[in-house]
Amino acid sequence: MILSLDRAKAPCTVQSFLHLAKSRFYDFTTCHRLTLYPTLKVLQCGDPSGTGEGGPGYSYKDELPTDLPNWPDDPTGTRKVYARGTVAMANAGPNTNGSQFFLVFADSRLRPDYTVFGSVDRLGLATLDRVAAGGTVTTPDNPDGVDGAPVRKTDILIARSLGTH
Repeated sequence: MILSLDRAKAPCTVQSFLHLAKSRFYDFTTCHRLTLYPTLKVLQCGDPSGTGEGGPGYSYKDELPTDLPNWPDDPTGTRKVYARGTVAMANAGPNTNGSQFFLVFADSRLRPDYTVFGSVDRLGLATLDRVAAGGTVTTPDNPDGVDGAPVRKTDILIARSLGTH
């Protein structure tokens, strides 16, 4: 799949992501988490340990979105739409960005606490749809099958920059 990165929206995030790709950090890693909640539909990748706990050994500040639309049924305006095709950083709280990111395969409702730094191409979205349709591995920690490892194992074999356009 091809990701288009938006340096204007998130310059530090794009720089870090490209650095990690060039350093082969993402090569041969597994996308470890698929969420199928009614309001959160993402595939999470970027952890070389495959556990959700790994990272590059550094963190950097958020570059939070300010232009996301409000979620339609949220009268408070605190929940925003992370639209299908969005690429954003996963984190463990404010200013903890590292290497983990998520790919949104259906509009999702989140607080605007996740740096948006790109989008997935049309063929990539078709791939995400196939991964999502496979569901998650059911375990004692994921008995209802809505948040866990994808049944269809999804690996990043090689992550490289194709240059700028």
